[in-house]
Amino acid sequence: MQIKVEAGDISTYSADCVVVNLFEGITAPGGGTGALDAALDGTIAGLLASGDIRGKEGELTLLHTGGKLPTPRVLVAGLGKSGDFTIDKVRTLSANIARFLRGKRVGSYATIAHGAGIAGLDAAACAQAIAEGTHLGLYRFNRYQKPPDDPFEVETVAIVENDGAKFNILQAAVERGVILAEAAEFSRDLSNEPANTLTPTEFAARAQAMAEQYGLGFRVFEREQCAEMGMGSFLGVARGSAQPPKFIVITYRGAADAEAQAIGLVGKGITFDTGGISIKPSDAMLEMKGDMSGGGAIIAAMGAIARLKPAVNVTALVPATENMPGSNALKPSDILRAMNGKTIEVVNTDAEGRLILADALSYAIQLNLSPIVDVATLTGAISIALGNAAFGIFSPHDGLVERIKQAGERAGEKSWPFPMWPEYKDLIKSNIADMKNSGARGAGSIAAAFFLKEFVDDRPWAHLDIAGVDFYDAEKGVLTKGASGIPVRTLVGLVEDLAVRPLG
Repeated sequence: MQIKVEAGDISTYSADCVVVNLFEGITAPGGGTGALDAALDGTIAGLLASGDIRGKEGELTLLHTGGKLPTPRVLVAGLGKSGDFTIDKVRTLSANIARFLRGKRVGSYATIAHGAGIAGLDAAACAQAIAEGTHLGLYRFNRYQKPPDDPFEVETVAIVENDGAKFNILQAAVERGVILAEAAEFSRDLSNEPANTLTPTEFAARAQAMAEQYGLGFRVFEREQCAEMGMGSFLGVARGSAQPPKFIVITYRGAADAEAQAIGLVGKGITFDTGGISIKPSDAMLEMKGDMSGGGAIIAAMGAIARLKPAVNVTALVPATENMPGSNALKPSDILRAMNGKTIEVVNTDAEGRLILADALSYAIQLNLSPIVDVATLTGAISIALGNAAFGIFSPHDGLVERIKQAGERAGEKSWPFPMWPEYKDLIKSNIADMKNSGARGAGSIAAAFFLKEFVDDRPWAHLDIAGVDFYDAEKGVLTKGASGIPVRTLVGLVEDLAVRPLG
């Protein structure tokens, strides 16, 4: 699919459909909508007067032009109340429009830059949001389905702008939006793959192919190398699986000094999670192919970072393995020694994500990465706390938390910070080791974060628990059924922000 910016007048544009909009409460259409209405002899105004069009958020009305315009169709999109309209609503609207018109078998359409007119939003931000929303809304994972007899996809979307001075700005914004959306879609592809396809070996292979495509540094540590490095916690989880573990390292060097300190991105890469010996109920396993979504998001973000070229160094670390109940599997009561020398009493083998991240974070410290952000589908408790509306942020570093929140707000990916008060550390206290890998039922997500904190010393670090937002079972705005690709766009925005304003 091609998304482009074209100079011109929406009322004279030739495409399978043109898209205009109306705010709720408007009694007479203006701007591009008004120009189209005039050419249609007041049809839109008449529908407004009769109440058949009200401009409500989510309202989509398809009109046929009867030869009065170069386009055979006009779609009037409701924007809701003008005071509530935001960039994120531009993104959501664009996704809904794209799916609606694909359902109507519209192969090419043109749209005005929603929000950039009377709403007063930044025109470039609106163009980027249209590109992101359109791409993400049209995403489908259907490679294992028989192709339909008469397949159909949207091929071209044009943003029509009558101010020639804005053309280059809008085009650059569209290109940026496409890069971010494609990165999120790559993350979705990884997470949607069945676990018999996306083994740790295949996960590493796809990461390598992406790295080579965009000129990133890449290496994989095999089981023997991980053992030599003392990654006993990571390998403890891996030993129950017949699939060999892979520790993936990807590097981007964008700073003027290639040896300058790098930002660290760390992602959980459990390609399937049975729970191990502490096995999950069968109905809880279906989505566990996506337990590598944190690692997938990190890898995908690195591809976008390479394409956008911020002036900063970034290193991504993804420990990848299955968590299986094999004959050599980790057992409750086992004690592991992590790379930094700390010992861990395993009280629940289904709390495995924090075990593999322990060694990844320890290695991040060895590489002197800072700040460090880890991303993981770590706890079911986060879904109890936040549902599927937001991911959790855990960090004692308020400045980093705020920067992550801001990056998420710009991306339309909601987040919420949790307390890291010292009292919670007792939740991981062990009688026979330096710590245990799971606490009591209460404050489960905070206990997991405190476990991870044991492996990052005092440098700026944040943990993002995405277990509530990694998969969805229904379409809504930019979200489609299956993997979400959250928080790829947040991570890219954070890295770009840190490149311009390093963390104080």
